[in-house]
Amino acid sequence: MDSKGWLAGFAKLSYDFYKVRYSKFLNTMDEPIIDLNSDAYFMGEALRQARKAFKADEVPIGAIIARDGLVIARACNQVETLKDATAHAEMLAITQAESAVGDWRLTDCDLYVTKEPCPMCAGAIVHARLRRVVFGCPDPKGGGAGGLFNILQNPALNHRCEVTSGLMLDDCRGILREFFLGKRGGGKRIDE
Repeated sequence: MDSKGWLAGFAKLSYDFYKVRYSKFLNTMDEPIIDLNSDAYFMGEALRQARKAFKADEVPIGAIIARDGLVIARACNQVETLKDATAHAEMLAITQAESAVGDWRLTDCDLYVTKEPCPMCAGAIVHARLRRVVFGCPDPKGGGAGGLFNILQNPALNHRCEVTSGLMLDDCRGILREFFLGKRGGGKRIDE
């Protein structure tokens, strides 16, 4: 047997030995530790954007847009920073996504946002034709995705989105509560 044949045989023997000995660990390797295509993963990314807004003293709302399992846009509220009433996380993320895709139609994209979109953002979502909207915290007093209005699924409009609500509700609601308690003087800041 030449040296290459011996080495190949040894490698196969070693592999077989470890495969048998550590098979219980190898079987778990087929399943990802973190599912990078899960709603929870994408909402976690939106929450990261919300924390960024919190630290900038903006209302802590974050949004990301995913396409084919990849984040193509991410944004947080920047109303105060930009002195622009339309600089909501969803609006900024839609603009980024349209630029990334090279089209204003986002029919194969999903939006993840920490709070139910307002009517302005819901209108933009319908116009951009997003496939799906996933939000954490509902807004019964001013939401445009079923809270006050249901713009996203209004049958009179030319596009309707699939809507999933309540994902990571406690985390999404918690950051908003913490922010507004801090504004009223009774809460602890996230960055302290």
